Amino acid sequence: MIRLWSEERGAGAPTLLVMGTATQSVGWPEPLVDRLVEGGRRVIRFDHRDTGLSECRDFATHPYDLDDLALDALAVLDAHDVPAAHVVGASLGGAIGQWLAVHRPDRVLSLTAIMTSPMGNDPGPAWARALAGRPPADGELPPPSPAFLRLVTAPGSPLDTLRTLHGDGLPFDEEAARDYLRRAAERAADPAAAANHDLAGRRWTDARRAPLTTITAPTLVIHGSADPLFPPGHGAALAALIPGARLSVVDGMGHGFYAPGLPERVADLILENPRR
Repeated sequence: MIRLWSEERGAGAPTLLVMGTATQSVGWPEPLVDRLVEGGRRVIRFDHRDTGLSECRDFATHPYDLDDLALDALAVLDAHDVPAAHVVGASLGGAIGQWLAVHRPDRVLSLTAIMTSPMGNDPGPAWARALAGRPPADGELPPPSPAFLRLVTAPGSPLDTLRTLHGDGLPFDEEAARDYLRRAAERAADPAAAANHDLAGRRWTDARRAPLTTITAPTLVIHGSADPLFPPGHGAALAALIPGARLSVVDGMGHGFYAPGLPERVADLILENPRR
């Protein structure tokens, strides 16, 4: 048992927002949440374990993986008395959404996967080749951009990280990025614990390798044309693996929501995903 912080706003179709690696619930921009609420959604968001106001533990003695993070999401739905929800996941949250749609289809009304990759794709070999200056292997999904790889080898400030992930396809809303970093710092019970998500992401299970062809939930894949972490090929590959999935490529969008008007645009796409 682990304690998780969550909140809900609005009324109507329940919609679970699942954030990415090491990112708190407030990583979902307020304009995006507001737009969903105005569109008739009951929006639920939560802090993953080891982030924000949720419980933190020592990873060495309490290791976990994607399966556990997906079960956390189900626990949040249970706590809010929601039998099934429209699941919206960004980055790691998109992989969690895929896991839920495969293994607990009864809990997923629809799936929206944003700036993510197939949950069974192991990016490690592609990253290693790119860092060594070698070309991708045949059939391999593309590695991150050179700018992001430079950040891996020479980390900068948190703002530098958000700016690099944003890419250079759209204007960078530095004020919004700084506001997130401020709020995250104020809310973090143990800021260092969020690094455990990287360790969890390297743990592989049979459930994570399950085929995505079994997904029956109406699925929308939203991907940026300028994503430096998961180049567009990742979104295209994901949409191709899920029967009936639609792919919406947002021109200029990178790996984040820090561009003027972008949160509202993404929210509008989410609202267009079919409902049951």
